[in-house]
Amino acid sequence: MEAGRQVRNPQVLAIALALATIVSGCQSKGGVSDVLDPAAVAAPAGQNGAAGAGPAQASQSLGTGSTKVTMLLPLSASGTSGETGRKMRDAAKLAMTDIGNGLLTLTIEDTKGDSAQASKQAVQAITTGSKVVIGPTELPAAQHIATLSGSKRPPVLALADNFAGGAGVYAVRLSEADSAAAGAAGLAAKGRKKFVLLVAEGSNAGAVEKRVANGLSIYGATLAVTLPYSAGDGGAKAIDQMGSLVDAPDAVIVASGDGSPSPVLAALKSKGIPGKAISVVGTDRWLEHPMDPLFEGAYIATLDSSETGPIADRFRTTYNYPADVNVAYAYDMVALTAGIASAVGPDGFSKQVLENPNGFRGSTGLFRFRADGSSQRSMPFYRIEKGVLKLVAKSTSGF
Repeated sequence: MEAGRQVRNPQVLAIALALATIVSGCQSKGGVSDVLDPAAVAAPAGQNGAAGAGPAQASQSLGTGSTKVTMLLPLSASGTSGETGRKMRDAAKLAMTDIGNGLLTLTIEDTKGDSAQASKQAVQAITTGSKVVIGPTELPAAQHIATLSGSKRPPVLALADNFAGGAGVYAVRLSEADSAAAGAAGLAAKGRKKFVLLVAEGSNAGAVEKRVANGLSIYGATLAVTLPYSAGDGGAKAIDQMGSLVDAPDAVIVASGDGSPSPVLAALKSKGIPGKAISVVGTDRWLEHPMDPLFEGAYIATLDSSETGPIADRFRTTYNYPADVNVAYAYDMVALTAGIASAVGPDGFSKQVLENPNGFRGSTGLFRFRADGSSQRSMPFYRIEKGVLKLVAKSTSGF
């Protein structure tokens, strides 16, 4: 592939077409130096350093376009964090070759996997002329940035996992809340009306409950009860409570967070669930664990791996290793930024543009950003049969 060649792949075309209808009159103007003083920003709680990290990598500038963009990645961090950062850097380079080189000047900064460092770099980027910040991947840094005031600051497309979003700080990754809501919506669309949510105790439990309830309401279905459960007893206590609180639910949603859903599924199985009358809905987080026979028959909404195909093939050819979902997220955000710059111009990164209700299609499928910073995705709906995902519906969303 020639450097700088404009590759009009389906993902880039879809983004450009979605943006072509946006009027340029909504462009935001003005800088952010008057609303956000870097000297007044305290470092967030969280990581104070990246243990075992490699030497810091110098910032890298790609492209010659008039739209200045900063990308924050943990390039020299140790372990999987650093590996993810380097994959995202390579994805950004591919997206720049495909569409961005003539539209963006993309500066990639190394956060070292340090949340305090990432926060400082983000503040510097949004106060020194960047039109968009892509990243950080560090959750405490993304959460800290979301607390900062300033109506004129540029948008932040945060790549942190389990980030809920904030005004002007958009959560890019598929969350368990969205997967659970879309999975429940997939069954509600088929006529199921009464649902129970079993959710792992923790800070994400409230977000999962809210998204599921909202998603079900679209179809006239209800979340009858939410039962947070402790990993310590495998959900047994919550499942015992369920029997006395809800009469004949149509489906049970299991949002297991970081833990394996298997203990909860074993407890449900002891009660005859799933069965002819009651289905089980899982989430994309289940797929982070080895496929268990207990998963059999459960429904899950998750990203469509076939969407990534065109990018994955070129990525492997270019870098000699396979693309994963981290590659797809990073590619999409650079491509989206380039698409907006092309359709609306360097000053077009307004809330109206980014929160376009029609959304955008990228290598991770159809997605859109909401005013509260959360993202919503339409994705395929599957049933687990004999240890593999079998397609039930091409698209479900819960929004």
